Amino acid sequence: MASLRFGKHAPQADYRTLRLARYLTSALSPPPASHDVLKTVYKKLKISDPTELFPMDGNDTYGDCTIAALAHAITVYSGMIGKKKIWSTKGVEKLYFKLTGGVDSGLPEMKVLNYWQSNSVDGDKIFAYARINEKNHTHIKQAIRLFGGVYLGFQVQENAQEDFFAKRPWTPGNLTNDGHAVYAVAYDATGVTVLTWGNTQKATWGWWDECVDEAYAILPEEAAKKGFLPGFNFAQLKADLHDVAN
Repeated sequence: MASLRFGKHAPQADYRTLRLARYLTSALSPPPASHDVLKTVYKKLKISDPTELFPMDGNDTYGDCTIAALAHAITVYSGMIGKKKIWSTKGVEKLYFKLTGGVDSGLPEMKVLNYWQSNSVDGDKIFAYARINEKNHTHIKQAIRLFGGVYLGFQVQENAQEDFFAKRPWTPGNLTNDGHAVYAVAYDATGVTVLTWGNTQKATWGWWDECVDEAYAILPEEAAKKGFLPGFNFAQLKADLHDVAN
């Protein structure tokens, strides 16, 4: 069995971090029973092979999962507007080592997101990001529907790699000392689908509640320009960003 790598550090706390719940109002309709962002991406790009769109990005050699998940988010956002954009493995690894200071040490997700909010990454820059209460399944579903996915981190359960290679859904298990970053792109009654290690992986809601320790909604600049669905308080978010910046 091939070796895969982890590399997410423990969640960081910062009182300035925006919270998604603050911007979801009563005007927002409940999330549908299921939603799959990849269906839109596949239709727009006329490509339905996740191994082509979401490559390994060096995560079988380095602990760069936090950057690989970022690269997958860029591909999803681009694909939703009909643009094929796959960040090169070399580019992923270059940013990874830039943020680690040149060592293969893994990274905290918030450090990656803060960098992305302040700097263009492969020509893309985000408008903002907001932390989601990972125990609130409704808000997780709303984020996938509204923003095209959720950037998340989890404590790795035993047999995570074995289940990935066997194409079995992740379920709760004894936790290891590892952390991993992935990008969630779909959900239904049974659980979620995430992008990792050059492919898709299903996971149950039981696994989510046991293992996921941080989750973020990423607001791409394109979405900020076009506006959001009724029920998302974009004006409040802009005001809070101004307050944080000052």
